[in-house]
Amino acid sequence: MSEDETVGTDKGPDAGLRARLVDVGVELLAAEGVQALTLREIARRAGVSHGAPRRYFPTHVELLSAIARRGFAALAAEVERATAEGDARTRLKALSRAYLGFAADHRGMFELMFRHDLLESDGLGLRETSLPLFDVLVGLVAEARPASGAGARITAGSLWANLHGIAQLWGWGSLRLASGAADVEPLIEAALNAHLGAERA
Repeated sequence: MSEDETVGTDKGPDAGLRARLVDVGVELLAAEGVQALTLREIARRAGVSHGAPRRYFPTHVELLSAIARRGFAALAAEVERATAEGDARTRLKALSRAYLGFAADHRGMFELMFRHDLLESDGLGLRETSLPLFDVLVGLVAEARPASGAGARITAGSLWANLHGIAQLWGWGSLRLASGAADVEPLIEAALNAHLGAERA
């Protein structure tokens, strides 16, 4: 399934120009990457004048942030499905797989979602979609490693950074070459062991 099929979802007879511009942005991101997301190109592909997007998105940052919100919503749905059952360690492993799977399947969106140099998280709704995802991770870390206490957020942040690095380096091909791993499973296991301690037999 393509990135625009899974991440762009506001289509329908009553979808307005605002939603259509975001739809086009999601599709363009999937096809050509972050560098292609200009207001002019999105307007052209949406079949409107190059000034039309500014009625809904006064700045380029606002349009990019609306596109990124789609990605966070899609990732949140995948994480929710992945973490529905099992103990905390099992759910953390499933969350890790979902995160790395999303990165592999939606590379353009994954890059945009964490480019805070291109986005505005305050006031445009990104925090409402991104921070709850991190809170899920924090909660699972606290449950899997009760001794972490107030340090669960730091541990979760470090684990997230580890997973994000795996996602980036695996996507570029360098981590596969360096580690000799056939897939990301041993890397997920190593990351969880490093941050939570080895799994008990």
